[in-house]
Amino acid sequence: MSDNSAGPTAEPITPSAPEEFGLVQVWWGDGKGKTTAALGMATRAVGHGYRVHLLQFMKGGTGTVEDVRGEYNAIAALPGFSYENAGHYGWHGFMDGSDDDEHAARAQGALSRAREILDASADADLSEPLDADGPPEDGVNMLVLDEILYAANRGLVDPEDVVSLIENKPDDVELVLTGGHDSPEYVFEHADLVTEVGKIKHPLESGHSARKGTEY
Repeated sequence: MSDNSAGPTAEPITPSAPEEFGLVQVWWGDGKGKTTAALGMATRAVGHGYRVHLLQFMKGGTGTVEDVRGEYNAIAALPGFSYENAGHYGWHGFMDGSDDDEHAARAQGALSRAREILDASADADLSEPLDADGPPEDGVNMLVLDEILYAANRGLVDPEDVVSLIENKPDDVELVLTGGHDSPEYVFEHADLVTEVGKIKHPLESGHSARKGTEY
């Protein structure tokens, strides 16, 4: 038995196959922290040697923010963790000069990409460790679809297509869906965990802009 008197210690990360993955998690609400929670859980999975991919649907932001997101640097430094951002600069429906049709096209492309990764994972042997440096097309243990529920709320993707992703995912892939201020009731009966992140107070309301290191 290990001596934990000095506190927990970090161990080298080696590829491993999870024994109990396969649930569907949903994080939604008008509060800050949905993506943050999903990324924290993904980091935990990576720490056990599992293969995780983050696919973002709506993190458009602006060129001055999106290009320097801190989580991308952190993900790139972690073995077994990869990401891609399918979002369009700006925010759909916010009259910010961005092209709403382009937002829709990007969201549909992300939906197709999610299907591709899930299909590839169905063809992979997930009972064996996956190559930490391998592409998501070789299969993943956890797929985080960030802001997909926001895209569905805004009509950029059909909620039924989101349900179809859940119904057709491999049994041993953990699927995490985030986003949206409107209740995504269409996924509730298909999900194993549903968490509503509610806003009590937000610094934006008192004039604070998005801050480097907390919001991006």
